[in-house]
Amino acid sequence: MANPIKPINLFEYETLAKQHLSQMALDYYASGAWDEITLRDNRAAFERYKLRPRMLVDVSQRDLTTKILGQTLPLPILIAPMAFQCLAHPEGEIATAKAAAKLGSTMVLSTLATKSIEEVASVSQNPNSRLWFQLYVHRDRGLTKALVERAYKAGYQALCLTVDAPVLGKRERDMRNQFALPPGMELANLAALSDLEIAYKPGESGLFAYFLEQLNPALTWKDLEWLQSLSPLPLVVKGILRGDDAVRAVECGAKGVIVSNHGGRQLDSAIASIDALSEIVAAVGNKADILVDGGIRRGTDILKALALGAKAVLLGRPILWGLAVGGEPGVQHIIELLRDELDLAMALSGCANLGDIDSSLVIGF
Repeated sequence: MANPIKPINLFEYETLAKQHLSQMALDYYASGAWDEITLRDNRAAFERYKLRPRMLVDVSQRDLTTKILGQTLPLPILIAPMAFQCLAHPEGEIATAKAAAKLGSTMVLSTLATKSIEEVASVSQNPNSRLWFQLYVHRDRGLTKALVERAYKAGYQALCLTVDAPVLGKRERDMRNQFALPPGMELANLAALSDLEIAYKPGESGLFAYFLEQLNPALTWKDLEWLQSLSPLPLVVKGILRGDDAVRAVECGAKGVIVSNHGGRQLDSAIASIDALSEIVAAVGNKADILVDGGIRRGTDILKALALGAKAVLLGRPILWGLAVGGEPGVQHIIELLRDELDLAMALSGCANLGDIDSSLVIGF
């Protein structure tokens, strides 16, 4: 019997993933808020930007290395924080971390992971790899403090605070499915600290109810000082879509800003992340590292993001498609596909290294 054909792009992985996921898991991963306008626009926005390649440039050797938070990384692709990865594959975040470590990609672990801070750290042994911890601030400040301290002790190298989810966006697919974690699957980072869980709620998403009950909607800029007092980890603020908010984040001590609308899962009709990028880059300048996520599916998307001023991108849903289809090798292949596409796009655009990528390469319509 012939071996199945290996997917050759991220779109093919998405199609195949649907065969490997339950309807509840697929809808949880794929859905956006309300009418999913922002979800669709994250992708469509990239297609509105066009490239203006340079010719007759020596691109015989290409270099994809970049520097984020003072650390040199072999490629400008990070793995965004995503909850409940064991819904896609039994190894969940462990498989993702192993793949990231092999390629030197930075993985951002979610507070709501199904593998623990310590488990993920134990498999990320590549000295070129980096781990960041994404934080949701709970009403219980003692619990939040314990999470940050555990991440620091385990060797994570940045704290990534999500600021666009004081409450959870209404994801109607999850509401229809009455989303809950299946028996035997737990919030691994919280299990040892509390009895919190994503439980079944009749007529509602269990995750929506969890956010309503457990997360702190009163969080303000003043709390960033408290968070930074908990560890020496540099702070990255995720979920910024305005220049003035980006400036405020930097003034409050953030070393990095992630331009993000949460994959279209929070405020529907919010601006596409890539459309918000230029304003934020102009506002912040070189005072912090600017990254972006949302809708990235091709190497040319990464090239456009870098041309508009991002230092790197974060990849979300495609990682889950790779995980569902092929576990660790699937995640690794997703990153390799994007890396190779970026390398080719750079060659065809007259860019031998990331420093050659500038705003003259891209035009928006």
